[in-house]
Amino acid sequence: MNTARVYIPETPPAVEVQDVLHYLGYGSAQPDDDTLGLINDCKLKLEAVMEPKAVYASYPLKFVEGYPVLENCGFKLVGREIAEHLQGCSTAVMFAATLSLSTDMLISQAQAKDMAAGVVLDCCATAAIEKLSEMVETEIKSAYPGRYFTTKYSPGYGDFPIELQKGFLDTLNAQKLIGLYTNEACLLVPIKSVTAIIGVGDEPPKGLKTGCAFCRLKDNCSFRKRGQYCGLSKAAE
Repeated sequence: MNTARVYIPETPPAVEVQDVLHYLGYGSAQPDDDTLGLINDCKLKLEAVMEPKAVYASYPLKFVEGYPVLENCGFKLVGREIAEHLQGCSTAVMFAATLSLSTDMLISQAQAKDMAAGVVLDCCATAAIEKLSEMVETEIKSAYPGRYFTTKYSPGYGDFPIELQKGFLDTLNAQKLIGLYTNEACLLVPIKSVTAIIGVGDEPPKGLKTGCAFCRLKDNCSFRKRGQYCGLSKAAE
């Protein structure tokens, strides 16, 4: 299929306290009761306003002179690393997911009134968009029983240019279907959103992984300095 399909989960992504603590940088430290109370309060506020939704489309994939080409699609994959990541795949699935502008507004309003609540809300939303991304992956994989999948790979990873973000969203008609677009700096709006491509094949993937060892931020990553991971890297290892 190459027609974009909208995915709206029956139940919103569950925000786990442990995930929020992870993004807050707690590590093995234990939060006090006040912090736990603030997290639970922020979770409830986020769940009341977020509108999780996603859109995805799949395209046959072929390789021309070693580089991947999406058939029946005007979007061009650029970069050596995305070519390696999709090696051996016969299909590529593009997806975009968002928690909606109402989530961004909630975070901005909280930051203007109470910085602590703003930080916690931001971490709750980060946990929620990662959970939504996992739900979209599960939805996609259910359409390909018995097949193998790469990990997610997004514009901005390695030499896959972030400048492709607009074209990526245009291909999915994301602004019309789920209200997701980019600003002049190629950043996603709403902020709590994600785009990615997943390869599908008949054999286990042989391409790159999106773990710490492959991340371009690994030498300056604040999570790694604390002996932690960002969530994306852990999922890929």
